Amino acid sequence: MSEIKQLETVVIRFAGDSGDGMQTIGEQFTDSSALIGNDISTFPDFPAEIRAPIGTLPGVSGFQLQFGSKRILTPGDAPDALVAMNPAALKVNLAELPKGGLLVVNLNAFTDANIKKAGYEANPLDDPKIDESYDVVRINVNDLTKTALEALDLKPSDKVRCKNFFVLGFMYWVYGRSLDFTKQWLNKKWAKKPILAQANIKAMNSGFNLGLTMEKSRPQYRIVKIDNTTPGTYRKITGNEATLLGLVTASEKSKRGLFFAGYPITPASDILEGLSKHKKFGVKTVQAEDEIAAIGIALGASFTGKLAVTATSGPGICLKSEFIGLAVSTELPLVIINVQRGGPSTGLPTKTEQSDLLLSLFGRHGESPMPVIAAKSPVDCFEAAIEASAIALKYNTPVMLLTDGYIANGSEPWNIPNVNDIAEIDSVPSTEEGPFVVFKRDKETLARKIAIPGQPGLEHRLGGLEKDEAGNVSYDSLNHEQMTDLRARKVAGIEVPDAIVNGKKQGAVLVVSWGGTYGAVHTAVNELQQEGIAVSNVHLRNLNPMPKNLGAILKRFNKVLVPELNSGQLDMLIRSKYLVDTIKYSKIQGKPFTVEELKTKITQLF
Repeated sequence: MSEIKQLETVVIRFAGDSGDGMQTIGEQFTDSSALIGNDISTFPDFPAEIRAPIGTLPGVSGFQLQFGSKRILTPGDAPDALVAMNPAALKVNLAELPKGGLLVVNLNAFTDANIKKAGYEANPLDDPKIDESYDVVRINVNDLTKTALEALDLKPSDKVRCKNFFVLGFMYWVYGRSLDFTKQWLNKKWAKKPILAQANIKAMNSGFNLGLTMEKSRPQYRIVKIDNTTPGTYRKITGNEATLLGLVTASEKSKRGLFFAGYPITPASDILEGLSKHKKFGVKTVQAEDEIAAIGIALGASFTGKLAVTATSGPGICLKSEFIGLAVSTELPLVIINVQRGGPSTGLPTKTEQSDLLLSLFGRHGESPMPVIAAKSPVDCFEAAIEASAIALKYNTPVMLLTDGYIANGSEPWNIPNVNDIAEIDSVPSTEEGPFVVFKRDKETLARKIAIPGQPGLEHRLGGLEKDEAGNVSYDSLNHEQMTDLRARKVAGIEVPDAIVNGKKQGAVLVVSWGGTYGAVHTAVNELQQEGIAVSNVHLRNLNPMPKNLGAILKRFNKVLVPELNSGQLDMLIRSKYLVDTIKYSKIQGKPFTVEELKTKITQLF
């Protein structure tokens, strides 16, 4: 038997051409690991082009996952194992594979033409340094896949397309995964074309059996079993999936029908597509002709009493800005989801960024404040969507919910909550008799009362022109100042939880994070604390208004580091609001922070 090495965590990256099925086998490896109780975190990395030329660097698609026996908050900094299906995948990813890492390559793809397209002058696998630096496994994946499927009545091109499952089978052997779940998935997926299920299963079995033939020549790996999982029913969930399920739950808890209007845009499209499958909960979805129409339709649905939602990415928020201002002026509840991506303009549509914070806070005409919430992880998108909906309905205001491409497409295990444990959501509809006073406000929340159209005695009009309390158009300067002040005070007075400090409550260094940087920041801080370095961190979900105790926390630390995937937007806000001399740490590469980057930066501050 081969040597079996026990590991606590493993990071694998599958990389190949955008047509090689790397996302598919990455998801299957993830699901199989989750089913046996491993914690997981994933990072799909898509090319921006719909179909880049085969074998080129822009066409490389990747999927990285970290799985293990302890709590995992990131997909890992660098892979322990890299699967490179062609020279381009090797060229793009090899620099991030640590020395001694496992490198599995598809030898058949290293043709002269592919080597040239990847920018190599010669075959990189012929360089002796590659074997000195890595544990290289060369496999003729295409040939072995075709041989395994030679008895099946399929075209040669269809047989070769099963090569991703051959590689998956081999990696299942390396890390001691069961094939059973993936076999069930393939049989279900190809129930109407069983020969395709049979082909992929045979290819996967052949890859696994190839590992068995290597059993005496190379090690296998197993994850140390440490059972510290909270009891419950788990499923793997992406950020976009969690967001849409949170919206459906908020609809049920508020007894407001969910109405979603959107326009397809990467990486937010999954929310529209996913919600369209939940008609049994009374969900209504509209795919509008453009972003402007989408938010206009959603705002109209809000006027009729629905829990109204629209979702987009940064460029779409720019187009929606006039209607967002209308929602602020009319004080209608509306949830606006911004799945951030690299910008400006079309920018990097498949890469992650945190560059829309200032846009969310200030990107509208006039004085138009609105609440802003940012989810921190795929699972947190569920609760963040419920919170955004609850604030919108309680305070009768549009709310911006920020996620990003990293957490929207990434996945992790979700302990499915008991819906009975989720609080009901209150709203403030008008039940008063007599003439309806449009902007008469609740004394505690300053939210105006909402009247659903069609109720006798509650007739009224709304619009973008400034109104007085009775809803009449008013150009009076003092009235405009009063209404502007009331809208601002309403948002500023929204009750949000206090900020929680991870670590000592005062000291040398505090790291302040928001959104999808949570996993890397929290992991880096925890690891440094275990090394004896007294660093603390605060993570912000509520960005407008911010927690009331944040200012006091900031002033108890000598240095405040603010890492962001932008040029320092939260850093600017904290400096201006709390007059604290913060230290910004920016990264704008379309990639999340690594834990090591953050640990290095933090230790430099001591």
